[in-house]
Amino acid sequence: MVNSPNEALELLKATSRTFYIPISNLPSGLQEAVAAAYLCMRAIDQIEDAPDLDVAIKTRLLRAISLNLQAGTETSLATTFAQGLAPYQDHLEEVTLRIGEWALLAPDSIAPRIWDATAAMADRMAYWAECNWTIYTEADLDRYTFSVAGAVGLMLSDLWAWYDGTQTSRSEALGFGRGLQSVNILRNHLEDKERGVSFFPQGWVADDMQRYARRNLAMADAYTNALPHGPARDFCSVPLALAHGTLDALAQGKEKLTRLDVMAILGKLKLSGMAS
Repeated sequence: MVNSPNEALELLKATSRTFYIPISNLPSGLQEAVAAAYLCMRAIDQIEDAPDLDVAIKTRLLRAISLNLQAGTETSLATTFAQGLAPYQDHLEEVTLRIGEWALLAPDSIAPRIWDATAAMADRMAYWAECNWTIYTEADLDRYTFSVAGAVGLMLSDLWAWYDGTQTSRSEALGFGRGLQSVNILRNHLEDKERGVSFFPQGWVADDMQRYARRNLAMADAYTNALPHGPARDFCSVPLALAHGTLDALAQGKEKLTRLDVMAILGKLKLSGMAS
């Protein structure tokens, strides 16, 4: 079991600096909920990306996780996942092997919503793995970005509403997730091609994906700007600012943001829960 929320935050810090910063500054209760959601989804994402697991194993593990979450209770989750993943522990990262613990990290009143979102995403990831992530059209791209990121935006909206009643646009929440994911697709395009995968629709080049990303980031901007000043807006502002910065850097021919670029972007943000 997780000894404390700080233990989860330490693993989060090692997994993603981008999300560690805003999550670590969330208030108690909301922090555990968002950390649980991020770590659960990072856990299944690591299975999807594992380079030394074949597709059959990936899909079996993802669907088993989905079923376990759907049947999970507070007393069964941690042991259920440990048993199911143990045979592949040499191929999986700590964040994945401890998914049952992350599932129990959130407050009881919101944890089942996180289980539901993670279970649905695991099923969708299994589908895309079976298809070898083949994307022919923009509609396919919309489906993929919904499966792995747009639905996260919708879940975040549910977390804000659970915490303080904040209501948000569902379509703009979807754009928030899709926008961040499309920037990741652009950033990782060459690496993905090396492993025989492309998330670009047929005939698309980088400029086409840039336009797709900017269209969705415009919705992400509207979504974030409509949030009241406070924890939810602070959380969304960090990855959104970094996504815009990454997109601009890629358009200028850079491979990614430098550490100095990241520090400069974060320094410009005025967040209510952080020092300026």
